[in-house]
Amino acid sequence: MIRTHEAGTLRREHAGRQVTLAGWVARRRDHGGVVFIDLRDASGSAQVVFREEDDAHGLRSEYCVKVVGEVRVRPEGNENPDLPTGAIEVVASQVEVLSEAAPLPFPIEGNSGVSEEARLRYRYLDIRRQQVGDALRTRSKATYLVHEVMRERDFVYVETPNLTRSTPEGARDFLVPVRLQPGSWYALPQSPQLFKQLLMVGGLERYYQLTRCFRDEDLRADRQPEFTQIDIEMSFVDQDDVMELGEAIMARVWQDTVGYTMPRPLPRLTYAEAMARYGSDKPDLRFGCELTDLTEYFAKTTFRVFQAEHVGAVVMPGGAAQTRKELDGWQDWAKSRGARGLAYVLVQPDGFGGPVAKNLSEEEISGLAAATGAQVGDAIFFAAGPARAARDLLGAARLEIGRRCGLIDESQWSFLWVVDAPMFEEDGEGGWTAVHHPFTGPKPEWADDFQDHPGEALAYAYDMVCNGMEIGGGSIRIHRAEMQERVFGVLGISKEEAENKFGFLLEAFKYGPPPHGGIAYGWDRICMLLAGGDSIRDVIAFPKTASGFDPLTGAPTPITGEQRKEAGVDAKPRAQELV
Repeated sequence: MIRTHEAGTLRREHAGRQVTLAGWVARRRDHGGVVFIDLRDASGSAQVVFREEDDAHGLRSEYCVKVVGEVRVRPEGNENPDLPTGAIEVVASQVEVLSEAAPLPFPIEGNSGVSEEARLRYRYLDIRRQQVGDALRTRSKATYLVHEVMRERDFVYVETPNLTRSTPEGARDFLVPVRLQPGSWYALPQSPQLFKQLLMVGGLERYYQLTRCFRDEDLRADRQPEFTQIDIEMSFVDQDDVMELGEAIMARVWQDTVGYTMPRPLPRLTYAEAMARYGSDKPDLRFGCELTDLTEYFAKTTFRVFQAEHVGAVVMPGGAAQTRKELDGWQDWAKSRGARGLAYVLVQPDGFGGPVAKNLSEEEISGLAAATGAQVGDAIFFAAGPARAARDLLGAARLEIGRRCGLIDESQWSFLWVVDAPMFEEDGEGGWTAVHHPFTGPKPEWADDFQDHPGEALAYAYDMVCNGMEIGGGSIRIHRAEMQERVFGVLGISKEEAENKFGFLLEAFKYGPPPHGGIAYGWDRICMLLAGGDSIRDVIAFPKTASGFDPLTGAPTPITGEQRKEAGVDAKPRAQELV
């Protein structure tokens, strides 16, 4: 090894010892003939003192150097209690520049004023920052913990293909041309869903992997075109078995990375209850402000806006003190979400204010505070219309209230399961689409007649939520051919279409498939939460921008005409391949 010690490991007990360090020059300070540098490596940093200024004359920021010197306790009054190595320094006797650094595109130390584009363009420099490096180390530690739990429970790690055929899973596929079969294309998997079910048919019974998934969809802070998930499938289990395993994994990860002891079993909310109380199927329970259903309360109202399928409300504590500009800002906020606006009433010491109050009857106004739980000084926001749309708007308003009013305790962890989601939802064209995927089984009580009541049928599915984010979801799968055919019937998938899209799975299901179910966790999102980041890009070594561009490599890039020809991009497939 080039070095004898790592810089961040030096302590008082090393005083008097000769050490050799290697790392990068993080900071340099000249003090009249004495030069101090902070030498940084993966373990941290240590202060190095050069008594002869000439020895440090050529050292610049981010030079990679080797230093030989003696560890000593810092003079009294010069300690730095904020650093693990703040009690010592290394008095250099030799220094060797291992490699020089060009002028930096941005400072490594500090994080102000650097655009994300620049950080991703020079990601290898960005990773030298402690926050970024620590996030990747947190991800690594958490990954080891997952493997430990799965090994303890006798799961088999299996890698599934990255080159497969296109199957409908809710997003567009990334497609790969096949040179040896011009006109034919592979698809990158959106998930290993079908393969892990085939592994259950194969009798492995307990499968998992940390797998890459690819989805060509619009991006945002918590999405990337390629992402990682913990993929799990189990045979001969029911919902509670899968959920218990999921809790065990997350409990170990949170305990051993951030020291949080997860209460188990986790609380459960039905999908219907989550939507009614919080306006979200992934509710953040770190604060209150639950929604109120006022549909019955306004059943006889003469106010046309409230003559709707659903009327709901959410209270903003202290909201009556907002200025007119702030209240108008709520209207702009609602319109940005596709709503017409956000009706409100202000609960004031001398009565009720706001444009809605004058449209309500005296009886409606007099009981409104009691019906919503509002106090003097609060604002009551309303949404009216189709139940799903109204609750969605109020659920978003609830979160915005939590942020604006500082109601969310960022130090808390809030975990729960959301269960019993609808099996189907309307597709907007008179048909139905699967809420999860076509292989999700119905709850046992809906097994026989879900096809007769698709709008009411509940799925045997479950989502784990942490701090208002869905971090994992799964279901008990369909393993009976006749039930699968009924699901395809509801979705309008003909036998021929099903055979074309899922034929290999349906063929396998002819040979004694076991009852099975599983779950997949969004690993990037989990690691983001553990590292305290705001975006999954914070915990991905080389992420893309929100537009899917890679500033580091310049990808995606055009291909040459020769490459198009060689890959068969423009070749027409044979007739039988179009079926």
